[in-house]
Amino acid sequence: MAKLQKTNAMRKLDAAKIEYEIKDYTVDENDLSGVHIAQQIGLSPSQTFKTLVTRGDKTGVTVFCIPSDREIDLKAAAAATKNKKIEMLHTNELLATTGYIRGGCSPIGMKKNFPTYIDESALSFERITVSSGTKGMQLLLDPKKLIEFIGATLCTVTT
Repeated sequence: MAKLQKTNAMRKLDAAKIEYEIKDYTVDENDLSGVHIAQQIGLSPSQTFKTLVTRGDKTGVTVFCIPSDREIDLKAAAAATKNKKIEMLHTNELLATTGYIRGGCSPIGMKKNFPTYIDESALSFERITVSSGTKGMQLLLDPKKLIEFIGATLCTVTT
């Protein structure tokens, strides 16, 4: 059996003594959607959160974790972050900005501690998943502990 390659997100959670479970899935480069991942790991898409990285005109880079079956409302996201305008970070900027790649972006352990917003629906579940920081693995953990650990703000910015 191959030894588990710990990601930066896992190392950070381990150091903070926050419990998590690893949920493996098969990567399909043609479908990196959270809905596809949710089907593979046997959870509801509303319990499987995707991490989106944006840039606001006033605050710079901001991070959103929303249910994988929802879309971000950029006007609501701008209002929540006190920006006039907010846009998705270009994929080619993701690795240099966060340290993570598309399809493997975790809200835990980015290069910098960017302001992070988590959809308030996360509190409807005992545990949610977020990316582990690599494709093929999700982290299942208590949303309250996640929110506290990364200093996230609860919001509603989905459609």
